[in-house]
Amino acid sequence: MGSEGYGDSESILTKLSKESLLWPSSEYDRQVDRLRSAIGRLVYIIEGRFDPPSPSVIANGQCYELLDLIDFKRPNPARRIYPHVLLLDDGRGLNLGHVLRVSIDSAFSPTAEQCLFEDKKLTQVLLFRERRLNRQYIRDVSHAQLAGLLGHSVSKPTLEE
Repeated sequence: MGSEGYGDSESILTKLSKESLLWPSSEYDRQVDRLRSAIGRLVYIIEGRFDPPSPSVIANGQCYELLDLIDFKRPNPARRIYPHVLLLDDGRGLNLGHVLRVSIDSAFSPTAEQCLFEDKKLTQVLLFRERRLNRQYIRDVSHAQLAGLLGHSVSKPTLEE
C-alpha cells in the first residue's frame, strides 16, 4: 500500500471512496444468498469499527446465532451502510458494510466453504494496512480518546496523514 497508510476513521472512508470501494462487490448478491441460507445457524463475525479517532477490528472468536438478514431501506455508500443488516441473538443489528467476514464452524482461518460473506477490500484496508506507531501518533490518539471519555470536544490534531 505504500507509505500513505490510513490514519483515522475519516481517512479510511475517504480512501475507500477514492478507490471506489464503497458499494458492495460483484459477489455481494451471491454472499447475501449464502447468509440467508445460514439463518438459524451459529456464525462467527469479524467486524470493522470506524469510530474516531482510530479504526479497529473486532474478532473475538465468539459465535452468534444468525436470526435474520433484514433489508435496510436507507443504504448510504458514503458511510458504508449497505442494503442488508444481520440480526444477531445478542440483540444487535449489524450492517454488512461494517462486516469484514461471516463464517460458520470456524472463527479464524475458515475454508472457502465455511466463509459465507467476506469484504476483501475492507479486510485489506483494516487488517493489512501500514500502521504508524510512533510516539506522536500514540500521544494524539490517547489524547483524543481521553478527551472523548471526559466529554470534551476533540479537535482533529494530527490523526490524519
